[in-house]
Order: sequence, then structure tokens, then C-alpha cells
Amino acid sequence: MVDLVPIPLGVLVTRLFRELALKRSAFDLPQKFFVQATPGRDLSVSFHGRRVATPFGPAAGPHTQMAQNIVSSWLAGGRVIELKTVQIKDRLELSRPCIDVETVGFNVEWSQELTLEQSLEEYVKAAMLIEMLKADGVVTGLDETVFDMSVGYDLAGIRSERVRAFMAGMMDASAVVERLRAEIPDEWARFRDLAFPTRLSDTLTLSTFHGCPPEEIEKIAAFLLEEVGIDVIVKLNPTLLGRDQLTTLLRDKLGYTELSVPDAAFDKDATWAQVTGFVDRLGLLAEKLGRRFGVKFSNTLVVNNHKSFFSAAETNMYLSGPPLHPIAIALVDRFRKEFGDRFPISFSAGIDEGNFSDAVALGLTPVTVCTNFLKPGGYRRGYRFFQVLTARMAELGADDIDTYVIKAFGQGETALDKLALSPEQTAACKAALAAGTDLRAAAGTAFAPWVSAARLLNTAAYAAQVAASRRYDAAEHSTPPKKINSNLVLFDCLTCDKCIPVCPNDANFTFAIPPGETPIERLMKTADGWTAEPIGTLVLQKPRQIGTFADACNECGTCDVLCPEDGGPYLVKPMFFGSRAAFDDAPQRDGFVLERTDGTLRMHGRFAGRVVRLDVPAAGSRLRYAGEGFDLTLDPADPAGTVEGTAEGTVDLGYFRIMEKILVAVTAPQAVNFVTAGLEQAGAPA
Repeated sequence: MVDLVPIPLGVLVTRLFRELALKRSAFDLPQKFFVQATPGRDLSVSFHGRRVATPFGPAAGPHTQMAQNIVSSWLAGGRVIELKTVQIKDRLELSRPCIDVETVGFNVEWSQELTLEQSLEEYVKAAMLIEMLKADGVVTGLDETVFDMSVGYDLAGIRSERVRAFMAGMMDASAVVERLRAEIPDEWARFRDLAFPTRLSDTLTLSTFHGCPPEEIEKIAAFLLEEVGIDVIVKLNPTLLGRDQLTTLLRDKLGYTELSVPDAAFDKDATWAQVTGFVDRLGLLAEKLGRRFGVKFSNTLVVNNHKSFFSAAETNMYLSGPPLHPIAIALVDRFRKEFGDRFPISFSAGIDEGNFSDAVALGLTPVTVCTNFLKPGGYRRGYRFFQVLTARMAELGADDIDTYVIKAFGQGETALDKLALSPEQTAACKAALAAGTDLRAAAGTAFAPWVSAARLLNTAAYAAQVAASRRYDAAEHSTPPKKINSNLVLFDCLTCDKCIPVCPNDANFTFAIPPGETPIERLMKTADGWTAEPIGTLVLQKPRQIGTFADACNECGTCDVLCPEDGGPYLVKPMFFGSRAAFDDAPQRDGFVLERTDGTLRMHGRFAGRVVRLDVPAAGSRLRYAGEGFDLTLDPADPAGTVEGTAEGTVDLGYFRIMEKILVAVTAPQAVNFVTAGLEQAGAPA
């Protein structure tokens, strides 16, 4: 297992705003894909009584763990940020690779990869960066944002001192905010006095692992409502459909015959009767306390691991993506038939650009996404979600989400008939609906009940539509990404850049090296001086190369799945560490680290476990190249004629040539990446 290393706020600020200025992008998300306010369209909704600018957000998972992920999700339109689930056991050994989106979506990862204290700081950094972006006018008109905590997985852990300290820190982050202000670099000192939010969150989505007893879920939610004093959503499992209905839907109707849900999932998970019982009781408790309570559909679906991609030690994996959508919608429909519109519903299951606007029309808030952001394009896909939604709203003449809900499925008149309004008021509302005039003004105090009735009718209509649809069938999602039967090597590849946007952490990046051939020599010390022997040539054919920033790479495997070549960019391409400490702490990973030492730019490289060093002084042309058994200075333009130093045997300059070219490329004046941003924070500009 590898560890994620949080990136310091100063490095994030430098990278973010330098990239915006030089490349018109942020963490490799092009500015043209930033979701902006649409004139004449109010996309805001209510979440636990708090106004948020859009009904969209990232689900708790890989897109909400590190600060740069959260910022990218926000730029992609997310305004309810469901943060990565944290728990007391924050030093777990997690299997790698852990995410497979070859066709639908599977994962074996669970819980956070950072400590509780690191997670709190990442969320604070993300909130501060968002405020800086708003202050700079990068995104305007969609300000209202909610950070929604997520904790698990049992009452004992949630009641522990450290988890309670995490929740308290999210509710009052003033100490962390004030400490981090000082880390904002001088170049962006204008941001230091911003009124950064200190109450980051007072809402929470409870994630209980598969098999959590229903009485435990109820006790946790009651504890959060009563003792912590926050609004709560409980995430529910797809096994609520029951063994027969779920199996029939998944295998017989949708055609995923290779998938099987283990019997233990049904034996241990809460039943429908148990869930509806505690939901009713928790709703009454929340009402008594003046708090809000809701549910989320749905958690991932546990299935037997039948694939070779994950470790054989993983007996189970967790299904997400397209096949989970009809399962979760069936649950939403069943839940609303039981409770009407009494409880708000958050949603995450196979959301894509083709069904996002439908889910919004059901009044689901937020509509969250995870698997779709792991597909080609990554965060860029959010922009298309909003294009489709706003186009549909314009087509219906709906200026806001509530009006859109009434009109989206053509249920407006039927919904009115269910309200028992006076004939005069009903007629006025129907007239406004037919004429396309203001529905709020026509309905008055009946507008909210009208919207509520439409949500229920829309849900039944959409559930029937999904049940009859073939777009979620296995046959529609059985084609894996195309491979070209070639293996990745350190330099040169298709440079298709697919690996860059699909990485949730923005770990992959490009750097430019002019194509060409460079002779490689082997040096040997003799009694008469030094001799040089040509032993090969370093050939680079492509003008752009791919690199990976190790601190932000958890070896999840997503870039490998989607890369047309075999081998995995995160395993083969040049890897860069953010600090010497991170480099030393990962001796199993080959790669590089750059640091400034007394005016010298120093690069450490590890090749097949062997460590070498390259020193580039601020002035002069002679470089120092050292490693086990040798310490040389030389001019790279004429190594044989200028070399001085000591060596126990021959010195192969192959690694020297690789490091020399990489160092020049990643520190070039126009280069924008975490490596150069870190160097700028360490000293003079790169």
C-alpha cells in the first residue's frame, strides 16, 4: 500500500493561480469546463434548509478526499460536497489497485486514506481555496456551497474522542483557518484577509458498512441528532430491495449474469421493515429537536469478486455505475410510496449526463456522482450535466428548479388535482401552466405542496421509464476501453492524455522535452585520466511526456484501466515526490524528487531501487552526479572531456541523461505542476 501525502496550502495556491494565469485551467480542468451561472436560470435548491446554488455534488469517495479534488468538483458544478467518509480506524492497510471502471464500476477500497487530522485540514484547505476562487471572480453567481460531512462505521468509533474532535473541528475550524492563513504565499497575499468560513459543516451523511445492524444505525443517527446537534442523512443499502427482487433485476432483467450478491449481504443488512421503522422514529426525533433528517439511495452493492484486476485476497467488491441506477430508483419509488414526500432524499447511483436532469426533476437533493467522474474526461463531465439540465429547463420555460419539477414530466395538472384546492385557485394554476406564466404567483401558498405532489408523480413515472429502459443493461456496458497491444515505457506513449483527467487527485501531468537523440556514454577512471565509451542512445520521439506526482497517487488503478497501452502510467511513467521525506518513505517506488539546497537545484533519482543524485548549481555549466561508488562533476555538453571526481568502477551516464532532461523539462519557465509549485515555495522561482 502507498500513502497519500497532503499537499501544503502554499503549494496548492501557487499551482492553482499560476495555472489559471498561464494555462487557463485549474488542476488540469480547462476553464471552459468550469460551470458558471446561466442567466435567467436559478438552479438553487434547499439542502437541510440551507440554500445551495446547484442540486449537484460529488459523492463521498475519491473525488472528495484531498483539497484539489474538492476544488475540481466545485468547479465542475458541485455545490453539495459530500466529503470522504472518515472513521476512527484511519491507519488501514488498503488493497491496491482498488478501482475498476473498465465497463461499469467496481471498487474494493473503503474508508479514508488520510488520518482524521489530515482529513480535517484538507477540507479546510479546500474551503479556503474555493473562497479565493470566488474572490478572484473565477466563478460567479453560484456561491452557495455546503460541505456535508460523512462518518462511519459504528457508534463506538463515532463517539470516540478523535472522531468527535473531527466533527467539532468541522463545526468550528477557526483555529485551522488562522494557522493556514500564514501559509498563503506573498504573491497572493491579497487573499490572506478573506473572511474564510470557519463553520465548515453542520450536516452529515452517515455511512454504515454493509451488515451494520439496524439498531446500531438508529443509535448512531440519534446520537448525531441529539448530542452532536447536526442534521443527518442515513445512506441505505441496495439490498433493501430483497434477495428475490434484486437478483431478478440484476441478473435476469439487466443481464449481469456474472454478478452474484453473497447471501451474507441479505442475512446481515437491515430489512425494509426495520429501515422504515427507524426512519419513522428518527424523523420524529429530528422534528422534536428542531433538526432535519433524510435518507440517501444508495450505497454500493456488495458482490462476489470474480475479476482478476483486484487482489485475490479480496473476496468481495462493490458495484457502482449504470446497473445501480435502476436498483436505486426502484428503492426511491418504494420509499416514496411508503412515506410520500415527508423525507428529503439524497441520491447517488449511476448518474450521468443522460439521467441527471431526470433525477433533479424528482426533487432529489443532492444528485451526486462518483463513477461517471472516473470515466474519460473526469471532472469535465460535470459541465455537460448542466448543459443538458439548463437546455431542458429552457425548453420547458422553467426559470428555477421547483418550476422545472412541476413541468419536467408533464404531471403539473395531475399534481394540482391531488391538492384539493378551490376550483378558482386550481383554474388559475392551470392557466399559468398553459400560458407559461409565473406558477408561484398563481399558486401562492399552494406552490410548495404543488411541487411536492409533482415530485411523487415524477418518481412513479421515472421509475416506470427506467424499468422499461435498456440503457442500463449489461449489453450496453460490456465493451472495455480499447487497448493497442503495446507496453508503456518511461518515455513516449500515445500521449492521449486520458490518464490526466481521470485521476481524481490530479496526480498525472505532462511536461515537454524536445524530441531527439542523445548519446549515452560509460565513463571509467584510468591511470592516465578518464575514458569514455559509447553504449547507447536515449531516443525521445514525442514532444510531451507523462509524469505522476507521487504524493497525490494512491495507485488506485483508474489510469491503468483507461490507458490504451499496458503497464499503468502510475507504475511506469516518471514519478515525482513532493519532498525528500516522501521520497525516502517509499523505497519501493522508483522516481524523483527535486529540492533547493544552498542555491543548488538537487534532483534525487531512484532506478530499480538504486539512488543517484544530480546537482545543478545556480551558475556555471558543471553538474555534479553522484551515487553509490561514484561522485563526479562534469559538463553535460562534453562529459568525457570535463569529468572530474572519483569512481570505484565504470559509471553509466544513462540515468544522468534521463535526469538531466527531466529536470530541465519540469522546471521550465512555462511548466505548471506540483513539482514547480513546490520548488517555488521552497525558494526562488523555478
